[in-house]
Amino acid sequence: MSTPPSLLMVNAFIGTAGYKKLYQELGYSVVTEWSERKAISLVRRAAPAVIVADFYHQTDFRDRLSNLESLLAAVQSTPNTRVLVFYEPAHQAVLDTVSARLRIDAALCLPVEEARLRDTLQAWLKHESEQDHTNL
Repeated sequence: MSTPPSLLMVNAFIGTAGYKKLYQELGYSVVTEWSERKAISLVRRAAPAVIVADFYHQTDFRDRLSNLESLLAAVQSTPNTRVLVFYEPAHQAVLDTVSARLRIDAALCLPVEEARLRDTLQAWLKHESEQDHTNL
């Protein structure tokens, strides 16, 4: 029996924290982390199959554009980890700037269309399963 793929939820706000049950129904083993610093530590110890995170921009950030740049930079060295972010429409331009520099595999605008979220994660599960069979 194989180990379920892991999914790391980062900065889960009220609007997106409710998807934990969906992730589990799809077959993911879910870990939730509120701190970006702790999430980076988790990624370095054992890279998850998927990271789902809330993306936001605040004008008072001194050295970065968003809350996720440090985490996204850490994930660049783990090409098998997929990154999905949720974002507010008002943050689209900043998201575009960040995603031009750092890999984001999927970005879903809030409010999230649950069917689209499910389809994205199922496609990634299927791809991971095919990779596992190829490596046998």
